[in-house]
Amino acid sequence: MTSTPTVLDDVTRTESSLRQFLHGLPGVDQVGAEARAAGLGTRSIKTSAKAYALDLAIRMVDLTTLEGQDTPGKVRALAAKAMRPDPADPTCPAAAAVCVYPDMVATAKQTLGESGVHVASVATAFPSGRAALDIKLADTRDAVEAGADEIDMVIDRGAFLAGHYQRVYDEIVAVKAACARSNGEDAHLKVIFETGELQTYDNVRRVSWLAMMAGAHFIKTSTGKVQPAATLPVTLVMLEAVRDFRELTGQMVGVKPAGGIRTAKDAIKYLVMVNEVAGQDWLDPDWFRFGASTLLNDLLMQRTKMTTGRYSGPDYFTLD
Repeated sequence: MTSTPTVLDDVTRTESSLRQFLHGLPGVDQVGAEARAAGLGTRSIKTSAKAYALDLAIRMVDLTTLEGQDTPGKVRALAAKAMRPDPADPTCPAAAAVCVYPDMVATAKQTLGESGVHVASVATAFPSGRAALDIKLADTRDAVEAGADEIDMVIDRGAFLAGHYQRVYDEIVAVKAACARSNGEDAHLKVIFETGELQTYDNVRRVSWLAMMAGAHFIKTSTGKVQPAATLPVTLVMLEAVRDFRELTGQMVGVKPAGGIRTAKDAIKYLVMVNEVAGQDWLDPDWFRFGASTLLNDLLMQRTKMTTGRYSGPDYFTLD
């Protein structure tokens, strides 16, 4: 994504125009959104479609470890798993990315090599976002210089909830600029909202548009550190936002639900929703991701069940 689309240039010039635009967005019908999400979650898919969906979901996983006890050995093991999720089955696809803290980016990058699996790094004082802007930008630059392909930043939820939309917008723009590389291969920027703290679906819609206008490549529900994290209704609202943004500007933005998605059944519900709400163009790892640490094992168990007719059991695959 390049600069803010011309059609929205005037919107982002001042705090008042930005506020007027965001508060002029259609309100979200809470009951309707939750009912539609629940309805889409009951859809069943045929066996052949399920096999495709499982492989697609595996390809969409950002395999994540974001703990204070992370070690280089753990990150290397996670990267190896991302490249070969099921070592016994060479037909099993690789995951999309490995997501780590900035100080572990170099280790992940070295392990992944030219595999095609991306390195994503959280930044900007993850998960709270409570730091001065210069510290957030330094955090981002450190991760990019270490080789991160993608940066997952967190917004200042306090500023957003206080109505300081221009501050949040300007911070996203600044972090995106910090994702730049001299060779032109800039790191992609995912913007994390922490939707569990945003209180209303209207706020989720507003922050989605705010982030997209500021240049986000992806909008992401959660850090995984706050409950509730990703939910189907919240993701529904975000998918509607990226769909409407493309209709207005011609530009696509990806969506990443993260936190609390643990089973293949849940992942397939999200894929059905993507198809029904945003459309088939988003059924691609370039435009939809799952932020998860435990989801991959259940996807692998279900995949093995479909290919062999029996469950391999949770102990068959490595624990993340």
